[in-house]
Amino acid sequence: MTAKRKIAFHLNCLEQGGAERVVSNLANQFAKEGYEVLIATQWYGENEFQIEKEVKRVHVGLTEEDEKKSRIWQFVARILHLRAFMKEERPDVLIAFAQRANYRALMASFGTKVPVMISIRTDPVGHYDAISDKIQIPLLFPRAAGCVFQTEGQREFFAPFLQKKSRIILNPLHDKYIGTKKPKQRTKDVVQSGRLVDFKNQPMLLKAFIEVHKKHPDYTLKIYGGDSQDGTKEILEEIIEKNHAEDYIQLMGASDSLEEKLADAAVYAFSSDWEGLPNALLEAMALGLPIVATDCPCGGPRTIMKDGVSGLLIPIKDQKALEEGINKLIENPEYAQQLGDEARKIGEIANSKAIFEQWRDYIEEICSKGKR
Repeated sequence: MTAKRKIAFHLNCLEQGGAERVVSNLANQFAKEGYEVLIATQWYGENEFQIEKEVKRVHVGLTEEDEKKSRIWQFVARILHLRAFMKEERPDVLIAFAQRANYRALMASFGTKVPVMISIRTDPVGHYDAISDKIQIPLLFPRAAGCVFQTEGQREFFAPFLQKKSRIILNPLHDKYIGTKKPKQRTKDVVQSGRLVDFKNQPMLLKAFIEVHKKHPDYTLKIYGGDSQDGTKEILEEIIEKNHAEDYIQLMGASDSLEEKLADAAVYAFSSDWEGLPNALLEAMALGLPIVATDCPCGGPRTIMKDGVSGLLIPIKDQKALEEGINKLIENPEYAQQLGDEARKIGEIANSKAIFEQWRDYIEEICSKGKR
């Protein structure tokens, strides 16, 4: 390759979330490697991930005039704005992240000769199986030049034509989570990190920990994560108040220094009912935390953890199993440390350099095929 390529990412915004984190990290890395990088987004969020000054951010969302028109027009306008961006910038490839961005990019690509890679970032069940999806997927997904999945479970949901032209690539870990010092002594904290949101089933975690606390009254539960505004925070506060648990269950809010706040915890408890590939779990593993995690669809935890080796996997929505898992790790600190030491090895395969190279090689493969 004699000249670096021009690559563009497309997603709704850069507000702090899993897909947004991956795009921000990848865009920054590609820019540092000398690629010309653009990020085309629908809107600007209040609390966004930072991108390097070399990365060009382009607004392809609705204009003030569009906002005054019908929903049908707004749907069309989003596609037209993205199409205009693709025709003007002529990237070597456009990489779309998440459901609506995937559909929008494939629709906008007609007549542009720009290859589109799509990326599935969540459990397809419940997100890619509505009537509208069953219409759009057969019409649009054959146009994709390639597809990136996070887990085998995601890939198996889709038809063979998409599976054959796909890759499974883990999310990249931020360097600050890799190579941290092993704590000399662990605190008596059980922790979780992630937004307060319904599918993470934090109410189950609170109820399980209330039972754990009866057996281990010197332990506390701390949940680090911002409010998603879906009512979950209020549910959690009600559980805490009802059980007079204010002294031992704390909602800590969002934090930018989790690598420090989580590192010496006794247990990391993951309670989600479904996820894509959870960044929070990857980070907890890289920090070497003893982990008990739900084996949730579409197989994210199972993709990166081995039950009984690098953590404990339990069934989803099983409060008793979560309680027993936390107790087991509290009561068997040497075993818990063994799990944590093994979990830490995730940094060897999910570090930013390794993941960047997988994306780079796949992008180069797609571009070299010349499928425009």
